Amino acid sequence: MTDAERRAEPLLSLRTWLDRVAETGELGHVSGAHWDLELGAIAELSYRRPRPKALLFDEIPGYDKGLRVLTGSTGSSRRLGHTLRLADGPADLSGMDDAALVAALRGKPSQWAARAADFPVLEVNDAPLLENTVEGPDVDLTAFPVPRWHGLDGGRFIGTGCFVVTSDPETGAVNGGCYRMQIQNDGRTATINAVPGKHGAQNIARWFEREGRAPVTVSFGHDPVLLVTGGTEVPAGISELDYTGAILGERVPVLRGTATGLPIPAGSEFALEGWLRQDLACDEGPFGEWTGYYSASRRPVPALDIARVHFRNDCIQLGAPPGKPPHDYSYMRTAMKSAMIQDELVRAGVQGINAAWAHEAGGGRLFVVVSLTQRYAGHARQVAHLTAQGPAAAYMNRYAVVVDDDIDPSNLEEVVWAMSTRTDPARDIDVIDRTWGSKLDPMLEEGAPPFNSRAVIDACRPFERLAGFPEVSQSDPAFLRSVAEKWCDALS
Repeated sequence: MTDAERRAEPLLSLRTWLDRVAETGELGHVSGAHWDLELGAIAELSYRRPRPKALLFDEIPGYDKGLRVLTGSTGSSRRLGHTLRLADGPADLSGMDDAALVAALRGKPSQWAARAADFPVLEVNDAPLLENTVEGPDVDLTAFPVPRWHGLDGGRFIGTGCFVVTSDPETGAVNGGCYRMQIQNDGRTATINAVPGKHGAQNIARWFEREGRAPVTVSFGHDPVLLVTGGTEVPAGISELDYTGAILGERVPVLRGTATGLPIPAGSEFALEGWLRQDLACDEGPFGEWTGYYSASRRPVPALDIARVHFRNDCIQLGAPPGKPPHDYSYMRTAMKSAMIQDELVRAGVQGINAAWAHEAGGGRLFVVVSLTQRYAGHARQVAHLTAQGPAAAYMNRYAVVVDDDIDPSNLEEVVWAMSTRTDPARDIDVIDRTWGSKLDPMLEEGAPPFNSRAVIDACRPFERLAGFPEVSQSDPAFLRSVAEKWCDALS
């Protein structure tokens, strides 16, 4: 893409993002993979590689060349750093590893929230998205290469990396979230399975109470920054589009949906607008979710009365299929949550916080570790409970572990060693019951309210024994580094 072509693309263009990521060498191309399971399996194999690339699928059987699907967009420190504009260009991303990414993220979410009001969306009248428009009776979502991602999925899920826009019927405040969407009725509609308790689900419920239907717009192809902002907890009362503007330092251009009045990102490749209706419910699921398990059996979920579908020529879908970690966006959630949890603890005035890590094996939510320097009796237990119930980690957390400052919280081997050697289970594990769970929890029984419990584990050395606790039997790190340099050939 030339500089002139880049300048012509709207803000949040997926094509601009792809062009920049290609310069880093982190974009792979796959031709000929079938939309039914094969595409999803290739993506899954890629996530398990030590350095997974983003993959752009083209020449999908049954579809014209140019109708593409992207996966793995936020699956590395360099791609996520670029997506969140934490560096100026490919050269500045070369040293962006996990630790550098989280360090660069520290403090940013609260800064973005504070600045969001300075970046209200910018309404525009034209965009490449309007190159093609299909009206309600002619809508066929199967005209696009929507994957069936997992073997036991109940159908083709068009909404994985999508950005679903809803509004509060009383205030008009806009929310953007990422919810799973399944194609229904031979492509004429799609269900939206909004997570209960999230702001978008609350908006939809209020519209249903008021009118029996809820206006919605959905983008299916955009800069993955909308996957980040739509998939993490932006504070209530702040539009994810304004929050995105704060990340970019520019107002996000939007088209105004003529059927709903709701915004559509002007940089989108492929979007729709319509009304979600209770009386148009369709059986939905199952679907391979971020916990690593299929969701519950099929059940009725509200579906869209689609007014219009807009799409660019040769449009690109942003896919973000979850599954057993590591999955498409598990790394993104881990990095974002780790920074947000650490910031939240520091803002609360807690002393001695060194680092936090929301482990990818727990989907970035279920298993959180914080390292601290103990300053007073009860310090470790205080941090553990604040972590377990603070807003940044409260949803679907199951284990909150605190460790001493000699433990790397991102290293599971070190964390398990600390848990194994520095805890007395009868004394150092607290269990909190009836906390904020999820209907996606594989441990939740069918029909039960979505509570969960969580273990708060103090894996720090006992405060009263800090001076006399047995020494760790390993060499001094500086000495190990000097030996490694001297004997590098023998160790290679």
